Amino acid sequence: MSTTAATTHVTIKSPDQMQELGRRLAALLRPGDLVLLTGELGAGKTTLTRGLGEGLGVRGAVTSPTFVIARVHPSLTGGPALVHVDAYRLGGGLGEMEDLDLDVSLPESVVVVEWGDGKVEELSEDRLHVVIARAVGADAPGGVADALESDVDDVREVTVTGVGARWADAGLPALAPR
Repeated sequence: MSTTAATTHVTIKSPDQMQELGRRLAALLRPGDLVLLTGELGAGKTTLTRGLGEGLGVRGAVTSPTFVIARVHPSLTGGPALVHVDAYRLGGGLGEMEDLDLDVSLPESVVVVEWGDGKVEELSEDRLHVVIARAVGADAPGGVADALESDVDDVREVTVTGVGARWADAGLPALAPR
């Protein structure tokens, strides 16, 4: 039985900040970690993953794996590889994901699955859920004044939730702005 260990909320105002969040998050990750990314098209899931790749020191440009379903980025620093999966086109649950052998990759890699909710949770009791939502107009952090001063289209509310014992003391609060 999995339990929620910690939740952190972060306001992101630009793609550069989203990538930086990915780099900070990478410092908390280790081999065997499963990260599920949720957000509408264009929310910043791949941008966050690009930052994870930079933070993990992996080889290759991190781009959306939409058409190839999954990409493996080996480590250049002796750390875990990054397995980047886009489950958008996969309709089924874990059964359809089995062909990707994620259960084989997971122990020695960091596996990031875009659109993974309801599809890959069974891979690990301990996982990280990252939900990226656009903040629009008066709903933007700080209300209309902040929305007018920044490019509202770039403002995101990111909720990072650790599930399972692995994330109980993993430092998720450090992701929030200081």
